[in-house]
Amino acid sequence: MKKSGLVLLVFAFVVGLCGAVGAATKDTLVVVDQYDATTMDPIGHNDVPSSRACFEIYDTLIFLDDEGNASPGVAEKWEDLSPTEIKFYLRKGVKFHNGDELKAEDVKFSLERATTDAGAMIRIFSQNLEKVDIVDDYTVILKLKEADYYFFSSLAHSWGSITNKKYVEEKGSDFGMNPMGTGPFKFVSWQKGNKYVLERFDDFWGPKAKFKTLEVRSVPEPTSRTIELESGGADIAYPIAHNDLNRVNEHPNLVLYRRPQNSTTYLGFNMTKAPFSDIRVRHAISAALDVVGIQAAAYRGVGKVPGSMIPDAIKYSINAKVPPHVQDVERAKKLLEEAGVKDLKMEIWTNERKERVDSATIVQAQLEEIGVKAEIKVLEWGAYLDGLKDKKHDTFFLGWVSTVPHPNGPISGLLESNAGSNYTCTNDPKVDDLLRRGRGTPLDDAEQIYVELQEYINELTPMILFHNDESIAGTQKNVKGFFPRATEIHSFREVYFEE
Repeated sequence: MKKSGLVLLVFAFVVGLCGAVGAATKDTLVVVDQYDATTMDPIGHNDVPSSRACFEIYDTLIFLDDEGNASPGVAEKWEDLSPTEIKFYLRKGVKFHNGDELKAEDVKFSLERATTDAGAMIRIFSQNLEKVDIVDDYTVILKLKEADYYFFSSLAHSWGSITNKKYVEEKGSDFGMNPMGTGPFKFVSWQKGNKYVLERFDDFWGPKAKFKTLEVRSVPEPTSRTIELESGGADIAYPIAHNDLNRVNEHPNLVLYRRPQNSTTYLGFNMTKAPFSDIRVRHAISAALDVVGIQAAAYRGVGKVPGSMIPDAIKYSINAKVPPHVQDVERAKKLLEEAGVKDLKMEIWTNERKERVDSATIVQAQLEEIGVKAEIKVLEWGAYLDGLKDKKHDTFFLGWVSTVPHPNGPISGLLESNAGSNYTCTNDPKVDDLLRRGRGTPLDDAEQIYVELQEYINELTPMILFHNDESIAGTQKNVKGFFPRATEIHSFREVYFEE
């Protein structure tokens, strides 16, 4: 080869390389969340960060939008055979991350596993499933113990994730730390309390992810999440603290998203412990508090004080019809006197979320006015949930997001006697009966049941309702296809980087 030809070849190679480098697009999406997942076993949890992780790793038979409309998941179609039987036709060729094809036996195994003790945390969803019959490799019939008009929608919750029978049995108790599904991202690694990393699954049955790596980091301190956005260390961050809203909104390289959220934050009572087992004491503490003022101070103009457990966006909420909470210190003192309670000392548990700590601090000060001394315990998220399960608490601040937009969900998950997240330890026959009747009634005919249920709970006062939140997230300007969901189960399946 002539020297000039060699020079020309080298020049062309360098230009091509520079062009390739210049055209390279970002291939890792870095997300900063407030909390880490607790487990990636889809039936081993009922918390939002874990559900978010599961949504990317697994698929369910159906998907739901924020309005509750169903679309095909790994089931391409379905039909109601009777009020207690649903027939699902599975997609062919759906692959698990290990290359196995999803078959009917995996659906049967996954859903029936949720009815065992391993699914105690999500029993409110699976409790009416009697069995799953296999028709053939791609057809199953779900048989219910009784009519349950909540059940179908709940299949879109992460409890309905389809797992690989052989793999789960092989992993045993290690499965929750080594998940494997059919979703758009496959598991790579997890540093508990720090971050987990997922990678695009190129054999995914649906549209492929537009980036290769998903890294989700847990950053409990709110200002640190904002700094991660500002510095470019994160592509997406949530939730954005209320005192940082303008900071993100006015930043030239960032985008702020806000939308109403199907959630309720509350101060719950442990109703198995005296004196909180006495309704007069619960009413007294409620009367002692300026809930409207506390919400305004802690949440700084975001959200509002709810009037019922069912958020506005979910059918049959009485939120708008309930008069605002009114503080009445003298009534509070009188109720405590009637209950024979003097010199009450109590604990208020909360996790590290700033707004909850601020709320607890104001509650502590206002309870002093009626002679109640409250100690605040702030716990790390995982330790907090573990402590609530042990039921040694007096009172606690917590939130509940309705990931299934049905009026049964916001109540059954928290107050049904067998619910895994029933940290108020409510065991009330009327609550259980109304919930069961609600599930067994077509939604269009269930208004009277759910109105009565909400009114009864407001009187029972297992909790004091403090806040209907907003879903607030910040992103880099070049991040497209991301929209926060009212259910808080945000999706990265459609996200891409603008070049």
